[in-house]
Amino acid sequence: MSDKTDRELEKVIPMNMCMVCRGNEVLALDKVNSSYTGTTFPGGHVEPGETFHDAVIREVYEETGLRIRHPKLTGIYHWYRDGFHNIGYMYRADEFDGELKSSEEGRVYWISRKEYEKKELAVGMERVLQMMDSDEFSECFMDVREDGSYTEYMY
Repeated sequence: MSDKTDRELEKVIPMNMCMVCRGNEVLALDKVNSSYTGTTFPGGHVEPGETFHDAVIREVYEETGLRIRHPKLTGIYHWYRDGFHNIGYMYRADEFDGELKSSEEGRVYWISRKEYEKKELAVGMERVLQMMDSDEFSECFMDVREDGSYTEYMY
């Protein structure tokens, strides 16, 4: 095994998020934890040994009670924080079954897309919406500065 620098062996946290659609409505999640607040979409961390596909299905089910089918990967949103490279895989799904229920992550509810965009959205959600709407795969990198300000770059 060769010696690797810290940069080559960066610590990565894989996660996911899914915009679940029902006609002209989307499934909104009002997050209630202290690390990420505002209106967003369901999602979470990928568990060790879990595929990204299975992780997004599991996370949506845990947070909403809905079991999505055929989630479509629309892009990657990533940033660095506290020495970790956070990589979020963005999905869109319009096939699902189950009964909608909120969880400890926050309240979930159907809302028109137009009304969703008027909500107090979580950080970065404007770019996430662009990724979800595009028919082309895209990447967004959030450059977070020490003062908490940030710039997003779309590719």
